[in-house]
Amino acid sequence: MKLEFRMLLLLAITASATVAVPSQADEVVVAVAANFAGPLAKIGEGFTAATGHTLKVSAGSTGKFYSQIVAGAPFEVLIAADDETPKKLIAEGLAVAGSNFTYAIGKLVLWSAQPGYVDDQGAVLATGRFAHLAIANPKLAPYGQAGMQVLKARGLTDAVAPRLVTAESIAQAHQFIATGNAELGFVALSQVATAGKPVTGSYWLVPTSLYGEIRQDAVLLKTGEKNPAAAALLTYLKSAPTQAVIQSFGYGP
Repeated sequence: MKLEFRMLLLLAITASATVAVPSQADEVVVAVAANFAGPLAKIGEGFTAATGHTLKVSAGSTGKFYSQIVAGAPFEVLIAADDETPKKLIAEGLAVAGSNFTYAIGKLVLWSAQPGYVDDQGAVLATGRFAHLAIANPKLAPYGQAGMQVLKARGLTDAVAPRLVTAESIAQAHQFIATGNAELGFVALSQVATAGKPVTGSYWLVPTSLYGEIRQDAVLLKTGEKNPAAAALLTYLKSAPTQAVIQSFGYGP
């Protein structure tokens, strides 16, 4: 009887241990637009805590990621800075149809690391009191394209052209300004008004009437179609807690 009891006890312990084992956590390989790298780092912490899945993140320009995905880069989710690139990838059979959605509306600012340098109307653009204006490559980065639209709307394209410093991504544009290599430049509000931290320098929040709406979409790539972590991340991006984080970084809902 004692032997039977010990065997039954052992079976019970084994069974309970088996039930307690969590489902397998997976890693998802993410390509994220440079302007959203900061918010994604915070979102990733909550995502891992909630699901056990982890993120392997590369940040850069949306245009460059498009070229890499076409060339076979193993990204599973693209968190883009526009809505056209995800649509294009779906049309070309490289992303899953119907998986794309807008996770945020981007806001453009003219920023300087120097306090008081940029006024709240952006009049500094017309004064010529600067040698360098940083901007992300408008052929690759939607925020760079938006910056060029602002210059055109203000009738300053030709006047400012000799002073433009073109960066590979909006992150590099921000770096140019932060290090003083450019006195000012166009970046995302999320890079300047970081959640929980005071704003450094000075900036002009550009009216949305001066540039096209920056709809930022995410999409499931074909390489991540069978990865549960990839689908879980996209679901998590739509959740109320995540949307609250996104808005705290200065994005529109």
